[in-house]
Amino acid sequence: MAKPTSHPFRGFLDTMSEMERMRSLGRTGAESGQEETARTHATAWVPATDVFASGHDLVISAEIAGVAPQDIDISVSEGVLTISGVRPGYPDDEDVTSYVRERYYGLFRRGMVLPDGVDEQGISARFNGGVVTITVPDAVDASVRAPHRVPITGR
Repeated sequence: MAKPTSHPFRGFLDTMSEMERMRSLGRTGAESGQEETARTHATAWVPATDVFASGHDLVISAEIAGVAPQDIDISVSEGVLTISGVRPGYPDDEDVTSYVRERYYGLFRRGMVLPDGVDEQGISARFNGGVVTITVPDAVDASVRAPHRVPITGR
C-alpha cells in the first residue's frame, strides 16, 4: 500500500463546504446534497469532533449524544469521509411548553478529506456512550511533521 503523502488533518471542510452549500442553495433554490430540509440556526449543528493519530492510524471521535447508532450514517466517497444523521427533537405537541432550548436538533453532517492512499475498506467505526469513534488504518505518514507552535510576541 502506498503511504499517504498529505497531512492527515487537512480538509476538515465544515465551514467552507457549508458556505458553498448555502451559496448553491441561494443560486439554485434547491439542495444538492443528501439533506431533505434546509438548515436554520435552530437545526444547524455539527458534532464536536476530535481527530488524532494513534500510531499510524487516524482516529476521528465525534460526540453525537442523543442520536441512536442506527440514525448515524458514515460513508466514504472519493476520499471524503462523511458522518451524517439526525438528532430527533422534542415532539411538536401543543401540550409541550419549552422554556429553554439550548441543544441543537435535526440534521447534521460533518465531512473530512482523508489522506491519499488510505484503504477505504479497512475503515471501522464503533459507538459507545454517545460517541462514535472511526479508525482509518495506516493513514498517518510518519514523515509528516506535527504542527508546531508559533510564539506570540508583543509590539
